[in-house]
Amino acid sequence: MIDIEIEAEAWSAALPDAEAVAERAAAAALGAVAGDVVVLLTDDEAVRALNARFRDKDKPTNVLSFPAPENAAPHLGDIVLAYGVCATEANVQGKSLSDHLSHLVVHGVLHLLGRDHEDEAEAEAMEAEEREILAELGVADPYAADVSVEGQD
Repeated sequence: MIDIEIEAEAWSAALPDAEAVAERAAAAALGAVAGDVVVLLTDDEAVRALNARFRDKDKPTNVLSFPAPENAAPHLGDIVLAYGVCATEANVQGKSLSDHLSHLVVHGVLHLLGRDHEDEAEAEAMEAEEREILAELGVADPYAADVSVEGQD
């Protein structure tokens, strides 16, 4: 099950199909993996508070992933996205908000599935997997312009 919760109305105002976009991206990233995921579309302040509490970084970021403990199966975890940061990044990078949301949801789900980008080899493997999934969704390679998406977690 994929549960999409929209807490910040800015998501719906800017992207009326935000729920469908996020659900489609999460399903594509999960592939054949069975498990439940919650995606929360919220505002910068909510993400800033979570980032401060769980990562000791008192600033908003685009996406946060919270893997569930193994004993919570079939729940794989939660992904939280900040509207302001995501909308600004999409604009600066010349991407649609829909494509950027798809990318960040895929990125977040891959974290829930154990992928990471702590070193160069991991980053390259994760980016390749993201590209493949996004291509299946008809979303252009988010790394093609070599634009940094700093802050993804």
